Amino acid sequence: MGKRTKNLSGLSHLAKHVFQENVAADPPHNPSPVSQHERDDLRQPITAKQKTRGAAKPRKVGLLGADWSTFDASGLVPHYKNASEVPSHLQKYFSQRKRYFTLYDQGCLLDEEGWYSVTPELIADQTAERCRCDTILDAFCGVGGNAIAFAKTCERVIALDISPLRLALARHNAVIYGVADRIEFILADYVSFANAYLSRPQEKRPIDVVFLSPPWGGPDYISQNSDQCTGNQSDSPERHPEFSLADINPIHGADLFHLTRKITKNVAYFLPRNASLDEISGLLLDGSSLLSNQDPEERVEVEEQWMGTKLKVLTCYFGGLAAGQQHLF
Repeated sequence: MGKRTKNLSGLSHLAKHVFQENVAADPPHNPSPVSQHERDDLRQPITAKQKTRGAAKPRKVGLLGADWSTFDASGLVPHYKNASEVPSHLQKYFSQRKRYFTLYDQGCLLDEEGWYSVTPELIADQTAERCRCDTILDAFCGVGGNAIAFAKTCERVIALDISPLRLALARHNAVIYGVADRIEFILADYVSFANAYLSRPQEKRPIDVVFLSPPWGGPDYISQNSDQCTGNQSDSPERHPEFSLADINPIHGADLFHLTRKITKNVAYFLPRNASLDEISGLLLDGSSLLSNQDPEERVEVEEQWMGTKLKVLTCYFGGLAAGQQHLF
């Protein structure tokens, strides 16, 4: 699916105080007659000092260039160019910046949360290929890593986030990748959005796939619930305590899934590598997730996402997204 770089028509729902310039229009007026004395003054040559004094200051051009100044988020967060500029706690993330965005050097921007939560581009592209459809909802878009990937494989992307800053950064990054015209950025809480969507009449626009990548609790999620981990830790230095769906925000991960299944049965759930497989498989056994037309033989496919020799995350595919269940799409 080709990229388009103009016609950003689907962005009307963004926070105005972040994305719009408030330019006051001059009131209409009628010019007064010019006197002979004023005409004589206008004929006088302009001195070099007057030229300097009256010269307009050039507008500062951001990272996206003059053509995209309306969507440029330069200045909202720093764009680090070398390690010496980066705070110590972000150094390890900065060293992987080209994994997060291969076009990082062209001006991609991340806030502090984005540095540790954005999906690496290779993983985002793999997920997007599995989620190929007409309309996909990215429920927690952050700085746009997954939304950008979805815009390469889907006709329309609805990207939600509760942070005006992260939405601004996501759109800025989408412009760099040439896909911003396929993404509708909306400042909204997903739970509220989902309930409002479900309350609308039946003729509402369909959403084919929902991608869930909710907050896991920050960069220390891997060490949560350490008291629940059993066994001899010294025998397996890479072993981590299981991550429970109860630790997901803004609501219990199971409740988030059941709410989403009322929108579509095609759900991609992005979870930590130490998520409980029993809890994941149990999502389909819970009666609250059953749909009137649900196949009783439906299965969940859990795909491990690796970067080199390290397991990074699990992507759990439900409905028609799971292998062998295309008939459920």
